[in-house]
Amino acid sequence: MSKVILTNEVQGLGSAGDVVDVKTGFARNYLVPQGYAVHWTRGGEAQVAQLRAAREARALASVEDAQALKAKLQEGKIRLLTKTGNGGRLFGSVKPAAVAAAVSEAGIGEIDKRKITLPAIKTTGEYQAIVHLHEGVDAKVTLQVIAQR
Repeated sequence: MSKVILTNEVQGLGSAGDVVDVKTGFARNYLVPQGYAVHWTRGGEAQVAQLRAAREARALASVEDAQALKAKLQEGKIRLLTKTGNGGRLFGSVKPAAVAAAVSEAGIGEIDKRKITLPAIKTTGEYQAIVHLHEGVDAKVTLQVIAQR
């Protein structure tokens, strides 16, 4: 096992500034090269304190922002134009990045694609997606998947 300091939020592991024990190979081959973590050192404790302070400052400011964005997201429907074949069947499926781009293009706001939970969308129609905006603030978004002409 190896101790690392997370520099970004890693789902199922922790948030930025957390010190976690992970398997050595996971740290060496994934977390550190991707920039999600740094190896733990005594000097790294100062970095942990700075990351936690910055995270708490962002959290306080963003709760109100998250509530406002949730209201905007739940107001209407997000339209996604996709290429389809016969019978409204999609070529592939709708990905979270496409939803984030559609929200941005609609002028609602910016959301992180990693925070979007989608059902399997393989045909046109209406679907519900969940966007995790903040701790305890989740928005249900109605997606309208439309065939591109």
